Amino acid sequence: MKEKKSYVCSECGYTTAKWMGRCPECGQWNTFEEHTERSTKTSFAAQRPSGIVTGSSSASRLKSVKTNSNERIVTGISEYDRVMGGGIVRDSVSIITSPPGGGKSTLALNIASRTAEQGYKILYASGEESEGQIKTRADRILDGINDNIWILSTVSMNAVLNEISAIDPDIIIIDSIQTFVLEEFYPSRAGNPTQTMECAGALVQLAKGGTRPRAVIIIGQMNKSDELAGLRALEHLVDTVLIMEGDTQDELRSLYASKNRFGSTGEMGFFSMTEKGLVSIENPSEFFMTKRAADEAVSGSALTVVREGSRPIICEIESLVSKTFMAYPSRIGEALRREQLNTLVSILEVRCGIKLYDKDVVIKITGGLKPKEQSVNLAVLMSIVSSVSNKPIPNNTAFIADVGLTGELKKVPAVESRIRELARMGFQNVFLAKSEGNIKKPDGINVYEMKTLKEVIISVFGYI
Repeated sequence: MKEKKSYVCSECGYTTAKWMGRCPECGQWNTFEEHTERSTKTSFAAQRPSGIVTGSSSASRLKSVKTNSNERIVTGISEYDRVMGGGIVRDSVSIITSPPGGGKSTLALNIASRTAEQGYKILYASGEESEGQIKTRADRILDGINDNIWILSTVSMNAVLNEISAIDPDIIIIDSIQTFVLEEFYPSRAGNPTQTMECAGALVQLAKGGTRPRAVIIIGQMNKSDELAGLRALEHLVDTVLIMEGDTQDELRSLYASKNRFGSTGEMGFFSMTEKGLVSIENPSEFFMTKRAADEAVSGSALTVVREGSRPIICEIESLVSKTFMAYPSRIGEALRREQLNTLVSILEVRCGIKLYDKDVVIKITGGLKPKEQSVNLAVLMSIVSSVSNKPIPNNTAFIADVGLTGELKKVPAVESRIRELARMGFQNVFLAKSEGNIKKPDGINVYEMKTLKEVIISVFGYI
């Protein structure tokens, strides 16, 4: 048996014949690991078990291919189903990843419980936790444990494949893929790019091959760059890549798809981390704004509407402006880039004559939301004006527009759906950029179309 040695970077998968201290591909230090290849060894694809096939042996006309109208499994976890595009596709492979403590294992156990209640058989295989640890977590976050959930604690993918043949589950959950190994590739350790790819490849063949489709949910670890650990090819191999974000100290968790073959990659789901696990936030607009009575308006607060996927969400922008005692004033934006906040402050100073050169400006968004679009800019500026003048903005008023360097308001997309969300939540006034056509507005809400930031400030506060 002839052996061939090589060295593989554990970060990017770069292969070299000699050990190197620094990887020339990704620039990381001390990441090369020895990898031994035997000439008699073949990939898992070549050693495919008899029960696994890769599909049709001959080509078919696309028009004649039959599809199953009931191809999705709706879990009942509304925010997860939204991000997935309506539920789990029966012969799909998905990856859920997050930083340590982000809630990916908790979400996977919730999915197992909800689908088991519908009669689906679940195999939950963990290479990180013992069966007793999983049972303890299940007792804590689940109201009851269904008989259709099977647990396997092992790092052997061969053992997982054998149990799949014995149990015949509808959904397989792997926690996490970087802890599993195939015996055919010993002595490569768990987490090695070769092991990870071969284990994932075996699961893909299992899910999509033959007449027995199975859904596979893989939990993946994140590296120190907050990316899915392992080769980029792992993301190409699967159908859906879900990323869960949120500070472990915060209640809010957000879930979005960076890749989704069966739905939109723009959808985002929101969860609240509680003692009973993850709970879907059904009405995010209530979560991301402070409820105040009409006579309880406070200075430094302004409301806007952002879009996360196809859903408009009302959020509250809070500002605190105070006199600085340093040579250079601070500009702190927890949810905004420093450059963006500096730009908005400069627009206020130059276009509206509001001097902030001797004042610290702090921006915060209620609930920890981090919007990725520019429609919040007008609300950010109005909250700063409200704080520096100590004049509150009425609680029934919102602002939806981008602001250019000239001080002119810029239009944002899907403005009508944003206005409908405001009307649903009982708002009465909204300020927008002047549009070329007529905006369809719901009853009970006043739409004010303005050309410049200065006009908005005068309209709200009566002066500038």
